[in-house]
Amino acid sequence: MTGQYLRPQSTVAHYARLLTPDALVAGRLSLDRDVGMRARRIAGVVRAARKPARSRMRALVASPGGAPAWKSVTRPSLPGPQGALVRPIAVATCDVDRAMMLGRSIFPLPLHLGHECVAEVVEVGSQVASVGIGDRVVVPFQISCGCCAPCRRGHTANCLSVPPTSMYGFGLAGGLWGGALTDLMAVPFAEAMLVPLPKGVDPAAAAGVADNVSDCYRQVAPHLPALLAADGNAETLIVGRLNAGHPFTPSAVLITALIARALGGRRISVVDGRPALQRRAEALGFTALDPRRPREWPVAPLTVDATGTPAGLRAVLKHTAPEGICSCVWSLHRRGSIRLSAAYIRNVTLHIGRAHVRALIPAVLDLIASGKLQPELVTTNVANFDEAPQALDEHCHGEALKTVLLADA
Repeated sequence: MTGQYLRPQSTVAHYARLLTPDALVAGRLSLDRDVGMRARRIAGVVRAARKPARSRMRALVASPGGAPAWKSVTRPSLPGPQGALVRPIAVATCDVDRAMMLGRSIFPLPLHLGHECVAEVVEVGSQVASVGIGDRVVVPFQISCGCCAPCRRGHTANCLSVPPTSMYGFGLAGGLWGGALTDLMAVPFAEAMLVPLPKGVDPAAAAGVADNVSDCYRQVAPHLPALLAADGNAETLIVGRLNAGHPFTPSAVLITALIARALGGRRISVVDGRPALQRRAEALGFTALDPRRPREWPVAPLTVDATGTPAGLRAVLKHTAPEGICSCVWSLHRRGSIRLSAAYIRNVTLHIGRAHVRALIPAVLDLIASGKLQPELVTTNVANFDEAPQALDEHCHGEALKTVLLADA
């Protein structure tokens, strides 16, 4: 889809967006704890950038009001004995990337792009034994140590060894860890973070496992097998954007549907206002429903809210069956008016929260390696790193679902 809505915002408009109430609340959440740790990290990154660099590399940078472009940045050094340096070889766009590149998100620009990747290990610290030089690995987008209490419980998105929301590819909001569209990435906890890519799995197919695919997996995998054991015809309803013009791309809606099918689901309906997604959903054999006709949506025991709005969540909850489960993909709104009495009477379970991606990656890779899940069916464009600025411009202004960028061999 093309149109005025998808044009980049000006620098002034972008920074004005960062001052909206929802953006300010979201920004404060990243400062809930370890403010000093975050400040020291940011200061260290700034100091390093100002020093004369002995070695440089390229990184793709998105700036306000303009197209992403390759910039020369300081080459990272090995981040200690527990760390590693990796070379990204396949990088996938996340659904939020288009909004960030257009300046239509709450993430401040400029920032180094890319947070879904498969990479090749080029250097490891002395305490790293699980991976070696030359190994191909999935790099989770969230930074986690693997040793603190949340990490040991599998809650790797809430690692205590780094400030909240520490992530690749989100710039200042993610703690300035750099991005995956670059020549080298520094991984601080390589033993805990890096997951070997199974033999025979194409890096281009697995790149999204670092975020989107794993996030989609957690929407259905904890719930659907038990529902299908009780009723083999249990339906899954996945609801994306309810209008046609939105800066987020819709790949997660289809990936969630593919995972539901891989787990044995036979009745899978998707709702989304974007024609490109509707066409691809039907081509993949899913039931594509009109977002303007909610009375035609099924009432399902498992629903997934990917609308991103309080109104959308309320609509999805209405179509969650008694004793059913509604999983909300994300929300950064300050509040949403939900009919709690209806949820109480019908015993509806609502789950809202971030995915603990590192803990999910092995199960997702097993599903891909088995041949049951093919995330590449959602990819609409593949290009090499040298073509990245042009490919991402097309991604921003066309009908892209997911773009994958490949480094030279």
